[in-house]
Amino acid sequence: MKIGKTIWETEKRVNQSMQVMKEGKFLAFLKESLKGISQIIYVENIITGLLILLAITVSSFSLGIIALLSAMIGTLVAKIGGADKTLISKGLMSYNSVLSGLVLQTCLTGPNVWIVALVGAAITAIFTATLMYFLGNVGIPILTLPFILLTWFVLLSTYKLDSIKLNESLSPQSVANWELHVEGEINLFQAIFNGIGQIFFLTETIPGLLLFLAVFWASRKMGIYAVIGNVVACVTALALGGEHTLIMLGLYSYNAILTILAVSVVYNTKENRYAPITGVVAACMTVPLMASVSIWLLPFGLPALTMPFVMSTWLILGARKVLPNV
Repeated sequence: MKIGKTIWETEKRVNQSMQVMKEGKFLAFLKESLKGISQIIYVENIITGLLILLAITVSSFSLGIIALLSAMIGTLVAKIGGADKTLISKGLMSYNSVLSGLVLQTCLTGPNVWIVALVGAAITAIFTATLMYFLGNVGIPILTLPFILLTWFVLLSTYKLDSIKLNESLSPQSVANWELHVEGEINLFQAIFNGIGQIFFLTETIPGLLLFLAVFWASRKMGIYAVIGNVVACVTALALGGEHTLIMLGLYSYNAILTILAVSVVYNTKENRYAPITGVVAACMTVPLMASVSIWLLPFGLPALTMPFVMSTWLILGARKVLPNV
C-alpha cells in the first residue's frame, strides 16, 4: 500500500508539472529557471540570468540553448521530486544542472552529446539534492560539487563507453613529460574578461563584458569583488610564475572570482570586518590549488573545473566554525 501511494504521489507531481504551461504558469517556471542560471554567481535575479544567458548565446548559440534547457530540466526535476518551493524559486536546485549541461556539451563530441548533456543536467539535480542532505547536516554548502563530480564521472566513462566521445583537447598526458612554458605577453585587460567568462566556459571579450554587467546589475558590491578577485588571481599567477597562456585564457581567475564572492559576501553572514581580507587570501589560494588539481588530473584527461574554488571556500568556511573572525 505504501509503495502504491508513493507511485501515485509521484505520478501526481509529474502531472502537476506537465500542466505548468496549460495553467499559464510557464512564465513563473521560466523565471525560476533563469534564477538557476544567475545562481551560478550567487545571484537571485532574473535580469542577471538573462544577461548571462545572452553572454553564453553570443559566444555559442548551441551552448545558449543547452544552458536554458539544463536550467529548465533541473527546475523540473526539483518540482517533480517535491523539493522545497523556496529552494526552487531561488534557483538553488538547478544552477549545478546548468554547469553540467554546459561542460558536457563543451568537453564531449559526437552525435549523442546533446542527449548526454541534458540527461547529465537531470541527474545533477538529483545529485544536488543528495549532497544538500549530507553536507547540510554539517553546515557546509554544496557549492558546485554536484556538477564537478557528475562531470568527472561522465568524462571518465568515455574510456569504457564507445557511444560517448571525449573531446581531443582533454586527452590524458603524462606528468613525467610535462613542460612549463612561461613565455608570451600578458594582456591583463583581456585576461580579466576571460577570467569571468571561464566560469561559463567562455573566452571572448563581449561575453565577458556582458557577464560583468550581469554581476553589477544585481549588486555593485559583488561586481567590485568580482573585479578584485579577478585581478588578484592574475597578479598571483604572474608572481608565482604561472603559464602566460593559461593566465590569458582566464584559467587562473574564474575560481578566484567565485571564491571571493563566496567568502567575502555570500557566506559572510555575521558581517565579519576581516572578510574582505580573508576573501582576497582565499582568492589567491585558488591559484596554487588550480595548478595542483590540474596536474593531479592530467593523467586522466580531466579538467579541474571549479574544484579549487570549492576547496578554498570550504577551507575558510570550515575554519570559521572555530575561528569566527577569519
